[in-house]
Amino acid sequence: MRIDFVRIDFVRIDLQPHPAYSDFTPLKRIATVTVSMHQSSVGVFTQFLGSLSDLLDHAAVHAEARKIDPSILLNARLYPNMYNLTRHVGEANRHAVIACALLAGVDPPAFPDIEPDIPDLKARIASAIAFMGSLRPAQINGTAKKEVVFTFRNGSKRSFTGQSLLLTFSVPQFFFHVTTAYDILRHCGVDLVKKDFLGTPNQ
Repeated sequence: MRIDFVRIDFVRIDLQPHPAYSDFTPLKRIATVTVSMHQSSVGVFTQFLGSLSDLLDHAAVHAEARKIDPSILLNARLYPNMYNLTRHVGEANRHAVIACALLAGVDPPAFPDIEPDIPDLKARIASAIAFMGSLRPAQINGTAKKEVVFTFRNGSKRSFTGQSLLLTFSVPQFFFHVTTAYDILRHCGVDLVKKDFLGTPNQ
């Protein structure tokens, strides 16, 4: 079984010493860090979907404390022509599950076509996390050069390798939507700080 990794090389060259030690030869050390395709997909998506679910908990607490309808927060947006909070949560979920499903060669979970409330959104996130947790590392590792096709909502398609799907499309899309969801809630006055966005790092 071949496992593909993203390889990152760090080169450190020690500083030149005092001139009195002119015969000193600088040391050159190379440290190689490997990150698997599974870590780069399931590992990342799972952590930040967990924090996204926690952000929705903060939203629910905020709405209850201020006696406002939670749908006001779910329909909030940063600008009239941008997605609302509900759509950003849904898109983050969608990019995570589709990317992992494409890499693993399985069908992604389907979510009901209804207008969700906060408990519904949290349930969908939990389903996405459970789906990704059911994928074995062996199903995703080794897919860096795998040809995959992403289908957009309008039916158009774009081809990627597994690695380019993650690094140039799915992960950036995912973080765009998670970040904007955080920003909408923060803009609406929900008491959040950066650690709420980061969540609990996976060990």
